[in-house]
Parts: sequence; structure tokens; C-alpha cells
Amino acid sequence: MAWLIIIISLIVLWVASLCKIFRGSFHDAKAAFLNDGSVFGRRNVLLVIAHPDDESMFFTPAINYLTSRGHYLYILCLSTGDADGMGSIRKEELSLASTILKIPHQQVKILDHSDLQDGFGKVWDWNLIAGFVEDEIRAHAIDSIITFDDYGVSGHCNHRDVHRGVQKLLHDFSERPLKAWELVSTSIFRKYSGPVDIWLSKLFAWFCESRQLQCLLNEDPSKTYAAMAQHRSQWIWFRKLFVLFSSYTYVNTLKRIQ
Repeated sequence: MAWLIIIISLIVLWVASLCKIFRGSFHDAKAAFLNDGSVFGRRNVLLVIAHPDDESMFFTPAINYLTSRGHYLYILCLSTGDADGMGSIRKEELSLASTILKIPHQQVKILDHSDLQDGFGKVWDWNLIAGFVEDEIRAHAIDSIITFDDYGVSGHCNHRDVHRGVQKLLHDFSERPLKAWELVSTSIFRKYSGPVDIWLSKLFAWFCESRQLQCLLNEDPSKTYAAMAQHRSQWIWFRKLFVLFSSYTYVNTLKRIQ
């Protein structure tokens, strides 16, 4: 009987969380993202990722929010994801996903550099990453950057190197102020709590300064599924389950990189 009550309670909480998502984003100053429009300054934002499909698996709450509010979002993908020899296919899949996410193709750049190849155990040069990011900043007058944090959500070494490359860029870039935000990696419990994590993220944000931590609700989770489905070479059963149960489908918590 106790187990039945627990299961019913979890189902109710899951449904309530989805209802919260479909009703709209948070209204609290500390839990709302870009509530006054000044968090990113102007309108040019660069998302730096490691592989095609990172944008759909992890960053769609941020992408949906920014594109729906008139920001110009650029994606720099530092590899083709060619670990299994499908780099050309995965490049095309990212192009298809960007269409779903309403990001123009000319605002998506995918690199295929010999020193930035996909794979566990592949060490990426942080200075090289910083150079490519700087090129995009100059080319598109970028004001803000979004990327992985030091753990990189899954612990993938390429994700972690992307973070360190961006940190290197921030340390060396002195022409003008840049804002940079990292996607907060969560515990395994929160990571697979699905929409329930919106409440935990909101609680977490209450204890932090609003300018240093921003929570962003996915206003259209169905777009996450649609975008990830364009990555057909990666759209296998365990990734389908990941997108369904992952909290990153429903909310992004971004922390200011100091």
C-alpha cells in the first residue's frame, strides 16, 4: 500500500510539473531568465558545443527561450561527431535540427579539425578552442556565450574541454566585456527526474544571486523531441529514454562564469 501511494504521488507530481511547463515560465525574479532583458545585454548569443546533437539533448530550453524573444543565436559545434565514422551524416542532422529549433543555417558552424575529433580519451587543445570561439565573437559581434560547465553534464571529456577552452578565451579576451554562462551539471537524481526538476531548480535559484544563476523553463518540450529525432543516427532507444526522463529537456540552469 505504501508503495502504491508513493507511485501515485510521483505520477501526480510529474503531471503537475508538466502542467507548470505548459502554463508558461517562472515569474519570480530569481527564477526567471532574462526577466528584464538585460542579462545578455544586446542580442547576439553564441552557443558552443562539442558534438552534433548536444544542442538538442541539453540546451533546448535556452535555445527556445532565446529564439522566441528575438535574440540572434549562433551555434559553434567544435566537431562533426565522427567517432563512428558518421561525421558527414551528423553534420546534416544538425542542420535539420537547427531548422526545427528556428536557427538559420548560416548561423550554425561545424568544425572538422584534426585536433578536435570526437571520442572518449581525445584531448582537445584549449588554446585552439579559444581561438575558434574568438573568431566567432569577432565575426558576429557576440555579447554572450553559453556552454557546458566543468563537468559537462555527462562527464564527457570533449564537453569538459569545451568549457576550459571558453574559460581560456574569457581570460585572454580584453577588447570588451563578455558574459558567459555554463550549463549546470546536476546529480544523477535530478538529471533523470524529468519535469520534476523544475521545482528543484527553482528552489536552488532562490538561494543564489539572480544575476549569477538563471533558470530557464522549456516552453515547448515537444520541440526538443522533434529536434533530437532529426539526429537519426543517434536516435536509438536509450537516447529516446534520456530525452523523455532528462531534466535538461525541461529546464536549463545557467550559472555565470566568473
